[in-house]
Amino acid sequence: MTRFTRLLALFAAAWLFAVPALAQDRVVYHIDDAEAQATKGLRNIRNHLDVAPETKIIVVTHANGVDFLLDGAKDKKNPDIDYAALVSALKARGVRFEVCEITLRNRNLKKDQFTMDAEFTPSGVARIGQLQSRERHAYIKP
Repeated sequence: MTRFTRLLALFAAAWLFAVPALAQDRVVYHIDDAEAQATKGLRNIRNHLDVAPETKIIVVTHANGVDFLLDGAKDKKNPDIDYAALVSALKARGVRFEVCEITLRNRNLKKDQFTMDAEFTPSGVARIGQLQSRERHAYIKP
């Protein structure tokens, strides 16, 4: 083995060990029932970022899961919980919130009914699949 080959092998080994340390965790949170999942999910996300602040998190909502992103939405079990404030605080920490446009059509909802922190995706289910398979996001359903 030549000196160059040994050096190249050493560099490759060092790179293989360094890459995982440099990688950023990516997670998709899936919410399809706001009443059952929103408060718990937002709390999970806050806790997640408290211990791993560099994690890239995308929340994908569809069906009844979009309800907590509607303007003025509050937790039905605890009306003191204002979802807009929680969502805005997480958005400020880099979390993306995406609403399924198929759900909008099926439920006759308009984009302007949602908080300014919401973004839109053509299909929530397809987006979750893309995030998992193409972008290697871990999947969490609170």
